[in-house]
Amino acid sequence: MSLHVTIDQTRPMRLAGSFQCAPGQLVALVGPSGAGKTSLLRGIAGLMKPQHARISVGSACWCDTAQGLWVPPQQRNVGLVFQDYALMPHMNALDNVALPLRGPERLHRAREMLRRVGLAPEHLQRRPAQLSGGQQQRVAVARALVREPAVLLLDEPFSAVDQMNRQTLYALLAELREDIAVPMVLVTHDLNEARLLADELVVMAEGVVLQQGRADAIHRAPRNARVADIVGMANRFDGVWLGPDANSTAGTGWLRWGNGDAALNLTVRDKGRIEPGQSVAWVVPGEGLRLCDETAAEPATANAAPLNSLGLPVRVVTLRHLGDVWLLRLQCLDGPQASFQIMLTGPQVRPLGPGQVLQLCMDLSMVHIMPIKTGAGALASTS
Repeated sequence: MSLHVTIDQTRPMRLAGSFQCAPGQLVALVGPSGAGKTSLLRGIAGLMKPQHARISVGSACWCDTAQGLWVPPQQRNVGLVFQDYALMPHMNALDNVALPLRGPERLHRAREMLRRVGLAPEHLQRRPAQLSGGQQQRVAVARALVREPAVLLLDEPFSAVDQMNRQTLYALLAELREDIAVPMVLVTHDLNEARLLADELVVMAEGVVLQQGRADAIHRAPRNARVADIVGMANRFDGVWLGPDANSTAGTGWLRWGNGDAALNLTVRDKGRIEPGQSVAWVVPGEGLRLCDETAAEPATANAAPLNSLGLPVRVVTLRHLGDVWLLRLQCLDGPQASFQIMLTGPQVRPLGPGQVLQLCMDLSMVHIMPIKTGAGALASTS
């Protein structure tokens, strides 16, 4: 049973947009602080009554303000994992999980669920204060799942545990997903966590759902500059869309990058959605950039060949070690005064150093143009 959410309200805070989540799918709500992620989750759980909304799971409708329908939270079959666990401090782990259950089998079911989430038998009789953060989170997950909910909601569930426990809990969630065929919605401020765990992202800002789609699809084609910023696209630049050209390949158009004599006209893909003369932002994902030999790409010229690999002479400004990869910042030496960021693995970095001049190849077929203004509209899916 899929979860469908549509909401539009102005008070007590702005919330607008739509998204959906299929059975067994995990969707992550991402965005800056104050984006409305937790408020949207509270609306699904029934802890907040929106001005205008329709929320349904399969054939069950939990909220339809147009029809005057409102199902209270206690009647919604929702499993909710809070950021601070929200365990009863005077109860042991077993009783916390058994709390929402009724009947003679309640303790047996609670014990079995705690086993499934990996809590050791000797910890079942301990109160929350006697458990580590990771153990408390396992109890919270067990409590959310023991009633076999129709929807599982996770409100930044891993933010209060250390990195080592977080990785273990990621693995636990991945294992549980193999047996849980319900929609799962995760609120997180950690983009790496969202990319690691979620099937799709729902990008939010200022209470508005801006875009839903797979992480790779959003990185290839963010809806606008605001989405590109939220998902951390480092290689974003400004330009002017000149529109299609009679001499260009069908489905392509001209993008002016930079000003004056240093400006370059790049031939990129054109979806026909932007008027000529409009200021735009444009991005190129990491896989569209690579270091290459000077002969491996056309040099930068005022008019680049259609959808070729554009060569830009660059200087290495900084190299930063980030675990298994290196982050390089490269400054353009010709054309617009801009800098790029690329990721390289260890063996590729060894011969490089600050100040070194290289050739950066940019795949123009992967350049994506978009309007600068975000607007306040609802969802634009890139799935």
